[in-house]
Amino acid sequence: MPVLARPGGSISYQVTGSGYPPLLLTHGFGATAAMFRPNLTAAAAGHQVVTWDIRGHGGSESPADSGSYSAAAALGDMTALLTRLGIDRAVLGGHSLGGYLSLDFALGHPGQVAGLVLIGTGPGFRNDAARDDWNRRAHKTAARLEERGLAALGDRSELHGGQHRDIAGLARAARHTLTQRDSHVLDGLPSIGVPALVVVGADDAAFHAAADYMTAKLPRARKVVIPGAGHAPNVDQPARFNAELRAFLDEVAAAEAAR
Repeated sequence: MPVLARPGGSISYQVTGSGYPPLLLTHGFGATAAMFRPNLTAAAAGHQVVTWDIRGHGGSESPADSGSYSAAAALGDMTALLTRLGIDRAVLGGHSLGGYLSLDFALGHPGQVAGLVLIGTGPGFRNDAARDDWNRRAHKTAARLEERGLAALGDRSELHGGQHRDIAGLARAARHTLTQRDSHVLDGLPSIGVPALVVVGADDAAFHAAADYMTAKLPRARKVVIPGAGHAPNVDQPARFNAELRAFLDEVAAAEAAR
């Protein structure tokens, strides 16, 4: 896979297909770009699809500097990647952490975002105690990774198929990319005016409330519940997910043509 040189370490990415609007897909914590393999053929039939590995994951580098793993650094990597590929405006799709980063990117770069695909995503926390609990769990995940290696991630479907270069990088990502500091993403949802597809697995009970909240607060959102799917419905039920994704991309393409 090609790499993008960045101050905090190179980023691994892949480009598949062609067509407008492009689609930038960002995986969740502990996964890699490989989690989108079941969706590439369908999405790339009419669109340029870009997948990449977040710092500390997959083929991207795992620097020792903890500052390289901040959410701001990840957003900078997304910006640099789009610039490298000459993409001025794209649909951003993301799973879990990748969906959160996609929302954050849309808030900071609204002119570059044509639509959002939010898969098993939460928008963060307004309550400080809930956020602190989330962050404690993220730090515990980091500690388990350092003690047990990849076994600490469990056997969720989106974790299969990808390889990580450095467990230490994953642990740093848990402590610094996965953790949250405020409620700006959640508070900013009403200001994101692009079409949004909110996808949640029927069996992903922990994220149903978050999906409902985002659907209510994002002005142009619609929710799709995928039967027989858990936290990664694009992996668990790719045919159903791909049909929903293609229909959404067609809608966004028509809206972009009318701009």
